[in-house]
Amino acid sequence: MGYSGRGCTLLVWVAAVSLVLADGRRVRQPRCPVGCTCTKDNALCENVRSVPHTFPSDVVSLLFTANSFDLIDEDAFLGLPHLEYLFIENNIISSISPFAFRGLKALIHLSLAYNNLETLPKDVFKGMDALTKVDLRGNNLICDCKLKWLVEWMHNTNATLDQIHCSGPPIHQGKLLNDLLPHSFDCITSEFASYQSLKFESISVEAFTFGMDQFVVFAQPFAGTCSFLEWDHVEMTFRTYDTIESTSTVVCKPMVIDNHLFVIVAQLFGGSHIYKRDISANKFIKIQDIDILKIRKPNDIETFIIDGESFFVIADSSKAGSTTVYKWNGNGFYSQQSLHPWYRDTDVEYLEISNKAHLILSSSSQRPVVYQWNRSQKQFDPRTDIPDMEDVFAVKHFQVKGELFICLTRFIGDSKVMRWDGAMFKEVQTFPSRGSMVFQPVSIGNWQYAILGSDYSLTQVYQWDSKRSQFVPSQELNIQAPRAFSMVSIDDRVFLLASSFKGKTQIYEHLMIDLSN
Repeated sequence: MGYSGRGCTLLVWVAAVSLVLADGRRVRQPRCPVGCTCTKDNALCENVRSVPHTFPSDVVSLLFTANSFDLIDEDAFLGLPHLEYLFIENNIISSISPFAFRGLKALIHLSLAYNNLETLPKDVFKGMDALTKVDLRGNNLICDCKLKWLVEWMHNTNATLDQIHCSGPPIHQGKLLNDLLPHSFDCITSEFASYQSLKFESISVEAFTFGMDQFVVFAQPFAGTCSFLEWDHVEMTFRTYDTIESTSTVVCKPMVIDNHLFVIVAQLFGGSHIYKRDISANKFIKIQDIDILKIRKPNDIETFIIDGESFFVIADSSKAGSTTVYKWNGNGFYSQQSLHPWYRDTDVEYLEISNKAHLILSSSSQRPVVYQWNRSQKQFDPRTDIPDMEDVFAVKHFQVKGELFICLTRFIGDSKVMRWDGAMFKEVQTFPSRGSMVFQPVSIGNWQYAILGSDYSLTQVYQWDSKRSQFVPSQELNIQAPRAFSMVSIDDRVFLLASSFKGKTQIYEHLMIDLSN
């Protein structure tokens, strides 16, 4: 096939030479590069190692065939304003500069047939408005995002291309490039890019909105504070807003009720407390202590609303304490229900299953237990447990296309993703997770992630693959002993907040990347 293509090209070139010879005018012998044969308007080059730069400026047709160069550099044909036909065929070209054909405004026909091209640089034909024919046959083109621009160009140009089969990737292998459309390519990806480093350790992080502003709060166990940050719209960084002084702080949980901001501060020592933001005094004021007989070693707090009423629940991990639900009564919070004592709960997760309120308690002494809200009794009743999942440290839920999933974190053994099948949770995927204390699902627009932290290795970011219905590796983050993740959206930007128990707290920006650029 390559021989016949070359023969056809030679016939075109010979015909052009004959026309010149038929012209009775006397012509000056052109300067012709070594390895090339030239007439007034035409040049043929064989067995040259690179594109020469000494062609006469009035060359109209140029043919390179059976040469040994593999690169066409930028401005390779500069100074040839009258060139209309360019044949670079049966060579070993594997790379072309984006500006290789710059200045060829009169070019009508371009052939790059039978080379070793797998891709073409974006906009390599820019400025070549006279083109009517492009020949790319005989190459092994990979029809991925790097060639999306060529498909777009094909649909917006008057030039024609011979039919070309794609050599890859698997999704397009064997298809005709000519049949592809711009929407055939999925070229948008994303990454979390390091944005700001905070010089303190933290064990939990929460993002919240109060009034018209967004805030984040970190629990700092060693400093004994809840550190509130706000967004500086001028400097474009997070800055200190306020603090609540405490002791051995493990959770600082914000809760907005009727435009009032409350913060539940869980402490390992000295009891836990509830603070309220005093707008007039511009500070936090302690309004309530939490029963130290029930909450001895708090480990997690969840807030939620059921039938218009506000609740929070504290998971207690001591042998003598009890995970307890508290309800707002208009003046303060009072104990609504103690779920169970003696089980050393490490995490509590609020979620809705079939539009009904549920809690999942993780414990160091039993499998995760699922509780369902009893509307008539106004309390949570045990419903089921999650089989074959001992030693689960925490459970977090997410949804994909209306389906409910949970991420289960294990410090020793495998962490897992499970799906609710209407009656129970069933395993979907397993993740090696030695040293993990957080496996956090994160949703950003149409993107679904799961972030698996580790005390012994890099944090793994997984992205949901809707075609496989599972997570696939996406990125690694260097965070020392991560304990919690949260998202905040500010000024049309999205940030990932990462608490670190043994290093600097980190902030990453979620960036969208177009692979076709």
